[in-house]
Amino acid sequence: MKLLLDTHIWLWSLGEPRKLGMKLRRMIESGQHELYLSPISIWETQCLAVKGRAVGIDRPFHQWLEAAMTNSPIREAPFTFAVAAEAATLVLPQPDPGDLFLAATAIVQGLTLATADEQLIRCRAVKILANV
Repeated sequence: MKLLLDTHIWLWSLGEPRKLGMKLRRMIESGQHELYLSPISIWETQCLAVKGRAVGIDRPFHQWLEAAMTNSPIREAPFTFAVAAEAATLVLPQPDPGDLFLAATAIVQGLTLATADEQLIRCRAVKILANV
């Protein structure tokens, strides 16, 4: 399966794997699935770090990010014109830009979005793997 990790799923997989559901944790750790990350998740993580809300970032962000990317088998799910156009068509109950871009990335690139976000789980336009 090709999984696009929502920002919180990616962060949990790096520093708090106990927050992942057993199925998702096994899928991430097995090495049998392609794991993707959007640049939007890096941006969201940096925003959390600035606010002091990103757990486990114990050094300058660019150093933490380099280590995080080196130590995980993540592929880039690029933010493209097609993703931006798809995001403009999506409707979410609370239109968070990050969520819109992640959902649009999953749709355009044919990925399954791994998330615990109830708003995204309810979005019928996106193939979802809920963290349960």
